[in-house]
Amino acid sequence: MRNGDSAVVAARRPSGFGGTGTDTLSAMEARELSIPDAFEFSPRSFPDNRGLFVAPFQESVFQKAVGYPLRVGQSNHSMSCRGALRGVHFADVPPGQAKYIYCPNGALLDVVIDLRVGSPTFGKSDAVVLDSTDFRALYLAEGLGHAFIALTDNTMMSYLCTTGYNPTGEHGINPMDPALALPWPSDIEPILSDKDLNAPTLAEAEASGLLPSYADCKAYYDELRASI
Repeated sequence: MRNGDSAVVAARRPSGFGGTGTDTLSAMEARELSIPDAFEFSPRSFPDNRGLFVAPFQESVFQKAVGYPLRVGQSNHSMSCRGALRGVHFADVPPGQAKYIYCPNGALLDVVIDLRVGSPTFGKSDAVVLDSTDFRALYLAEGLGHAFIALTDNTMMSYLCTTGYNPTGEHGINPMDPALALPWPSDIEPILSDKDLNAPTLAEAEASGLLPSYADCKAYYDELRASI
């Protein structure tokens, strides 16, 4: 899928949920962000008198958009108060850690940052609001940086990670680095951990050789596509 393009793929609704099982679960839309290798997924939800059903991850739609299936090595879940800001986080490539993220409760501003040295969009960012109204999801490939800020209290984030936690291979960039100019809301006071607040700036991380290489990341993505 070319940058900025969107595609709609039909998936099947599970039998027993308000239909015969032959209805389409959704015309799920996939859109690549302005940062290459980051995608937004917009599913259809099905409310009724019992509540609501939605499928934030659909493998067939994901693979058509990204070009390879999602490998899951760990699932994470967090709860945050309004203003909690987490990130910017990234991991060494290879293997890196790609993430598929959605918000089952509350609302958050999710930001992807291109930290791949040599990328045409190096240092640039894009942002998507994820919430429990539309249930959009965000995928960011290995080598991209990730950060978010909770827009409401009791905001939950659920995400699938391609690899497990590796403390020696995971790093951070200061999310308040003015060179990044990330779009944090002006009406919310950010709450950061000491680790994130004391993380290096983008320039410091690049000078120390901490950042992933765009060429290495692209070679890794090509390996994933060739393996299917």
